[in-house]
Amino acid sequence: MDETKYNKIADSCKPKSSIVKNCINAFVFGGVIAVIGQFLLEFYMELLNVGQEKASAPMIITIVFITCLLTGFGVFDKIAKHAGAGTFIPITGFANAMSSAALESKSEGLIQGIGSNIFKYGGSVITYGIVSSFIFGVIRYVFKI
Repeated sequence: MDETKYNKIADSCKPKSSIVKNCINAFVFGGVIAVIGQFLLEFYMELLNVGQEKASAPMIITIVFITCLLTGFGVFDKIAKHAGAGTFIPITGFANAMSSAALESKSEGLIQGIGSNIFKYGGSVITYGIVSSFIFGVIRYVFKI
């Protein structure tokens, strides 16, 4: 069987995905995460009697904790299956990547397993985030944007 015939058969067996439906799901789930974050921010501002800057740290910690907890129980993956980009764009995606990598490698021990693999997925995000911010900073400095 030649490659074009194989690709035609493989394409006919692929599940069809609706781009519009995926975009709406990502928008809705990402919005729900943002609303939860805003609720937590307001809650911590009121509870701790502080401003937005000081209340943002406990809000982020709470969202990361909830995401890691849901990942550990296998619930986050079910949510992400429907939400798509709505869950991996915010900090929840980073927390999920870190905690799932830690869970996958826990059988190898604390040092060789969790310690060396926890940044397996998150490390690339950090690396490319730093590199891209450096590049854009240089561009902005050179062109005085």
